[in-house]
Amino acid sequence: MIAGLHVITENLDYLLWGRMASGEPGGVLLSLMMAAGAALLALPGGFALACLAWRYPGLVRRALFLWAELIRGIPLIFVIFWMWYLLPLITGGDLPGALTVTLALAWFTAASVMHTVLAGLNALPRGQYEAALTQGFSTGQTLWRVLLPQVMRNILPSLVGIFISLLKDTSLAFIVNVPELTTVAGQVNNRVQIYPAAIFIFTGVVYYLLCCSLEQLAKRLRFSQPAP
Repeated sequence: MIAGLHVITENLDYLLWGRMASGEPGGVLLSLMMAAGAALLALPGGFALACLAWRYPGLVRRALFLWAELIRGIPLIFVIFWMWYLLPLITGGDLPGALTVTLALAWFTAASVMHTVLAGLNALPRGQYEAALTQGFSTGQTLWRVLLPQVMRNILPSLVGIFISLLKDTSLAFIVNVPELTTVAGQVNNRVQIYPAAIFIFTGVVYYLLCCSLEQLAKRLRFSQPAP
């Protein structure tokens, strides 16, 4: 491992940000970009779907549950493959691989966010909703100003777990040759063909540090919020 450290240092810039100098991000940077992009799509999307399922408990909720169970019951690798082949047919042109994977991750993650938020809404006392209505709030105002702030605080640990999984799931982009961290680590290994343990231990350590950093950030945000 120590003898192989020079392989890491010689390729560190490529592992961290790929060919960013030529406008092609990769490595750790691209992994973070895909995870952040998917989170920015999945979080509001999951919240919106949860609010719809909470507000309309009949056919709408059953349809959303069916969609979510279908998505969660399929391996993510298949979702990426489907997006890879179907999106060009829908859009009429090829999309960048990183964008395709980001959309697949967002679609997959939104189902988990929806279930988590809906569980948080159902855990709140029903009287809060009724009391807000008697004070003149509309349903939308009650959700936005009264219920969702409490839900967000309660489900933050669950959301952190979801987004840690999302960050690790970016490694599946290697199947469509998107140059995120796992892909570029494999490229470095194939090029030098020595010290594979050093390269992939380094890759694992980077994922571990990124996930731990996300967890610590979430803890700071949680404890910085005033108690309800």
